[in-house]
Amino acid sequence: MDCPSEENMIRLKLQGLHFMKLDFDIPNRNLYVYHESDITSIFNAVNDLNLGASLIGSEESNYTHVSEDHSKEKKLLWTVLLINLSLFILEIIAGFISESMGLVADSLDMLADAMVYGLSLYAVGHLASKKKQIAKMSGYFQMALALFGIIEVIRRFWGIEEVPEFQLMIIISLFALVGNAVSLYLLQKSKSNEVHMQASVIFTSNDVIVNIGVILAGAIVYFTNSKYPDLIVGSIVFVLVAKGAIRILKLSK
Repeated sequence: MDCPSEENMIRLKLQGLHFMKLDFDIPNRNLYVYHESDITSIFNAVNDLNLGASLIGSEESNYTHVSEDHSKEKKLLWTVLLINLSLFILEIIAGFISESMGLVADSLDMLADAMVYGLSLYAVGHLASKKKQIAKMSGYFQMALALFGIIEVIRRFWGIEEVPEFQLMIIISLFALVGNAVSLYLLQKSKSNEVHMQASVIFTSNDVIVNIGVILAGAIVYFTNSKYPDLIVGSIVFVLVAKGAIRILKLSK
């Protein structure tokens, strides 16, 4: 597992199979599956995602399944979802006003994260087929956004465009940075070991890095009076959004 979204991919891929619990060891890239039936079908499903999976081994465990109340986690995910949607609206508007593709790209990254959070929340209590259908819709929409952004960046690279308004870039990115920092604090404060919560921490950490990247791009625009730093940052983020869309679409197969 070398990407935050891969955890949700695996979780959705295994929907409908018989197991008691999934335990993700993110730092060591290990997945522990507590199961009663044969492990073959579970391993084959994970292997179909082409993530370089290998079976380490199998041993007996005294784990007993206990139903848990996930209401607090759901409430926290809703909070993070709403923060991401609010930042998306703020950044997409400011991005077009300031002519900054870095802000536009960051806003679409926020939207992509919000879609992943929403998909995880919606998936609770629904059939696996319904989850995959929603994943497919989410993936195609996210890919369309990424392609739009990449095409626009290419157009601006070759066209005669005004230099972005670095002041607005930096100010809005600072707002986004504060929003993501609050989200990250709330997620880490929960100290949840659930996979979707761990994935959310990494998603938000990545968003903080992107925010800092846009702020730095705005500063470089100021010192160089050039549009290219903004376009380079925008290109990188759009590629990351497209990569995430491709991974999500694997779930719908």
